[in-house]
Amino acid sequence: MFGAMADMNHWMGGDLGVSPVGDVAAVSGTDRGRQRVLRRLSTNPGAYVFQPEYGAGLGRYVGSTVTAAEVQALVQAHLALEPTVAQTPAPQVTVTQQQTAMSILIQYTDAPTGQAVVLGFEVGEGM
Repeated sequence: MFGAMADMNHWMGGDLGVSPVGDVAAVSGTDRGRQRVLRRLSTNPGAYVFQPEYGAGLGRYVGSTVTAAEVQALVQAHLALEPTVAQTPAPQVTVTQQQTAMSILIQYTDAPTGQAVVLGFEVGEGM
């Protein structure tokens, strides 16, 4: 049915998307890339048994002594590993830290479509 799990329509923290006929919905275009980026950045390293290095685990850094620059570098390193993110032009990452959350804004070019993508999200404690 699907070439890879990444092609299933699933936003982190939500349910699987459902197609009009009741099957699991597929995702494509820039939404596919957005979902893959969020999954990579939210997943803790070691969570995937067959890919123990996968994931940035951003939730671990909320409320810690890590700096915004260190989180920015971590995000950029993981964007470089994501095939849906074009590396030219280089992705732009802005991190704003609060006591119990981090706001992250990423601007990149979707590699498969060539479209500009803006992805903003907040990482809170327990994510």
